Amino acid sequence: MARYTGPQTKIARKFGEAIFGDDKSFEKRNYPPGQHGLAKKRGKKSEYAVQLMEKQKAKYTYGILEKQFRNLFEKAAASKGVTGEILLQLCEARLDNVVYRMGIAPSRRAARQIVAHRHVTVNGENVNIPSYHLKPGDKVAVREKSKSLEAIERSLSNSSAVYEWITWNNDTKEGTFVSVPQRLQIPENIKEQLIVELYNK
Repeated sequence: MARYTGPQTKIARKFGEAIFGDDKSFEKRNYPPGQHGLAKKRGKKSEYAVQLMEKQKAKYTYGILEKQFRNLFEKAAASKGVTGEILLQLCEARLDNVVYRMGIAPSRRAARQIVAHRHVTVNGENVNIPSYHLKPGDKVAVREKSKSLEAIERSLSNSSAVYEWITWNNDTKEGTFVSVPQRLQIPENIKEQLIVELYNK
């Protein structure tokens, strides 16, 4: 299956929250899509359905397909520590996510495109793999030839989010992946324990 490229608002309404960021269309109609979206009587979801929805929400949020996501889960499960937390940490350490967090791109979808088009370097080397896993201390920068790109400049000028685990210098357009974020430092509204329970069935 190819990566989802359809309407993001429709997916956000499915989960009842703007998982892709600010969305004026979602704010206007924050109920599920479809002809029965406004119906008040909706059957109670089974435990499996709740767990599956949470996994789908995480996959859509980070823009990861099932095979990649399962590989990340297996890596997290094999690591020491809390599996669910490590799973989210692995998602956050992806290059496309860090490019988005640094404000270089306004969304993860845009970040993937920026990375794929070779506008970003890691430790001075061009990297065009969105799923590239960053390690603490890695330097992420906008390539010299791409620093004047209007899309990147516009995104940086509109960015105001600050994260303790990354640094960003707007003058040099370079940042550092300082450390792996702790769960409290990850703002996503994801109940990772439900995902762990789903995969462990």
